[in-house]
Amino acid sequence: MNWQNVAFDWNQARAFLATAEKGSLSAAARALGLTQPTVGRQVAALEADLGVTLFDRVGRGLILTPSGLDLLEHVRAMGEAAGLLSVTASGRAQAIAGQVCITASDIVATYHLPPVVARLREVAPEIEVEILVSNAIQDLRRREADIAVRHVRPEQPDLIARLVNETTAHLYASRRYLDRHGRPTSLADLADAHFVAYGDPGEAMRFLNAFGLELTAHNFPLDVSNGITAWEMVRHGLGIGVMTRELGETTPEVEALLPDAVAFPVPVWLATHRELRTSRRIRLVFDLLAEHLGRPGLARGAGVGPPTGVVA
Repeated sequence: MNWQNVAFDWNQARAFLATAEKGSLSAAARALGLTQPTVGRQVAALEADLGVTLFDRVGRGLILTPSGLDLLEHVRAMGEAAGLLSVTASGRAQAIAGQVCITASDIVATYHLPPVVARLREVAPEIEVEILVSNAIQDLRRREADIAVRHVRPEQPDLIARLVNETTAHLYASRRYLDRHGRPTSLADLADAHFVAYGDPGEAMRFLNAFGLELTAHNFPLDVSNGITAWEMVRHGLGIGVMTRELGETTPEVEALLPDAVAFPVPVWLATHRELRTSRRIRLVFDLLAEHLGRPGLARGAGVGPPTGVVA
C-alpha cells in the first residue's frame, strides 16, 4: 500500500508512533500525557481508516505487523518534519542542550559538516557537537557515535537508516600528470598508469578491476590512509584517483578520465540508533544533516568521499 497517498489524522498518527516506539498502549499514553483508552481508540481508528491491522498483541505488549512496519517509517518522517518546523518557527531549539556526536569520513567532515554546524549554531546554540573523523564504520549500537554518515547501508536491524542522496565518483588526474603520461582514450590505456590508493591497495585494485580495469600491484606505488591527503597527492600529479563528481568538478587542477565509461555509484546514508531518535537534539541534528546532504549537487559542489577502500 502506498502510505504517502493516505491523509492521516495527526492525533491518530502520533498515537500510532508512540505505541510503536514504546511497545504498549500504557507506555504510549504516559509519553503523550493521555489516557490509555484514548490512545487505544486513536490507534483503532487509524487501523479502521486504513483497513489494516497495525499491531499484534504478544503477552502484555504489542508488536508491529508487516503493515505497521511499513507505515512506521512514513509516520516517523512526518513527526520529524513537524518537530523541526515547530522548533525552528518558535525558537524553542535554543532550549535543546547537550552533546551530539557525528561520525563521518575525512572528506565528508571537511567539505560537508562546517555548514551544518554553522546552521546548527543558529537554531540550537546550546547543542555541543563532537565530530569523530574516521574512515572506519563506527558502531552506533555501542554508542561510539550518535549519528553516522555512511556510503553503505547499515545492516544492523536496530538502527534507523535513511538514504539521503546518491551521486557518482569518477577517475581523476591532474593536468601535470596527464601532460607527462598522456590522456587515456580507453581503459586499456590505463594498464601502466599510477594510482593513488586510499586505504588497502589490494582492495582498491579489486574494486577498480570490477569496473573493467586490469590493474596489478605495480599500478599502486602510493598508499595513503587519509582521503584528503590522497586527493592532494592526485592534485599534485602523483597518480590517478577516484573522487565524487562534485568535488572533482570544483578542483581546477584535475580532469575526469573516461567519465562516460567509468562511474562508481556513491550512496549517502544517515544512520542512528532507534532509541536516540526520540531525543530532540539528535533528531534536530539528524534532520539538518539530511536536508544538507540531500540537496541536488550535494550542496553546490562539496563532494562526499568515495566508498571506503577505493582510491581517492
